Amino acid sequence: MLAWRMERQQLVSRRPREDLQAVVGTIGGLHAQVLSAAELAAWARVDGLRPGELEEELWERRSLVKLWAMRGTLHLLPAAEYGLWQAALNTYDHYLKGGWLRGFKITREELDLLLSTVREVLGGDGLTRDELAEAVAAASGSPALGEKLGDSWGAYLKPASFQGSTCFGPNRGRSVTFVSPGEWIEVEPGPLPDEAVAEVTRRYLRAYGPATAAEYSRWWGPRRPAQATRSFRALGEEVAEIDVEGEPHWALAGQVEEIASAVPQGAVRLLPAFDPYVIGSARDVAAILDPAHKGRVHRPQGWISPVLLVDGRIEGVWSYERGSGRLTVAIEPFRELGAAVRQEAEAEAERLAAFYGDELALEWV
Repeated sequence: MLAWRMERQQLVSRRPREDLQAVVGTIGGLHAQVLSAAELAAWARVDGLRPGELEEELWERRSLVKLWAMRGTLHLLPAAEYGLWQAALNTYDHYLKGGWLRGFKITREELDLLLSTVREVLGGDGLTRDELAEAVAAASGSPALGEKLGDSWGAYLKPASFQGSTCFGPNRGRSVTFVSPGEWIEVEPGPLPDEAVAEVTRRYLRAYGPATAAEYSRWWGPRRPAQATRSFRALGEEVAEIDVEGEPHWALAGQVEEIASAVPQGAVRLLPAFDPYVIGSARDVAAILDPAHKGRVHRPQGWISPVLLVDGRIEGVWSYERGSGRLTVAIEPFRELGAAVRQEAEAEAERLAAFYGDELALEWV
């Protein structure tokens, strides 16, 4: 299973540079809480990428779009597929429920007014958070709504992202900006909500399957495992329930034989913080990560460490520092590694140094 999943995550053979957008779509987006980590997640999968080129795709070519997406976290997604993802995200309704509204001290009427006003005031010229708060206060006639936007980083803007009213524009100095997706990129109409969720479910299983309902629920966000199971079953004969080490998993029916016949390829990768492979993998499956080292990877406050991946299994953590033309890479394996694995890991470190145009200083910790 791990060999199959690593291949589907584009981590066995790197794709050519022209396939960048396709790779991002295939794996369900790049996690973009830290943009430099998103760049390295692309580097791990795509040949010929230059430093800074991911930002060029975002802000100049606009082939990628940055938004709050799955789990309410920042992602980069292909702009050409924005309609699909937004239609699926628009099925989120957790922010309309009493617990969310009480927790963020806003009424349903206030939230509706805030969201409609955000849609009204945003255009193609980016507004900083403070500018957006001022514009919402003026257009809605409610200074209190402007204060809510100004006091909260993303709580009230995430629903606007789910509804298709906002995405990120280029930074202005150190301040992020927000734009209207329809003014920033060419937005093709998305499918109906049920069709969008079905397509996202297919894509998830292609990239992360076989998977349990709990794994899909955790990846997608505010959806209970029972709801995830219904999404699997809604695909009918397209999916199959299979046994993986005594636990029921779901997979696309057309891929079951390929999954069963997949064999490890000896692939080794240095994955960055918040890599999609790690985020999409079960946290409690010993086949992926020795439970003794779980705390080294899944750290407090949702931080996901950079990891050493060997044939789909997390075998260590790593870090890097740059300075004076030197890239210092420190790899800390969780166990003794064979010579072939160490050689491949060193080759990945050399490749990273070449990416940055630096001289490599490698340390095994």
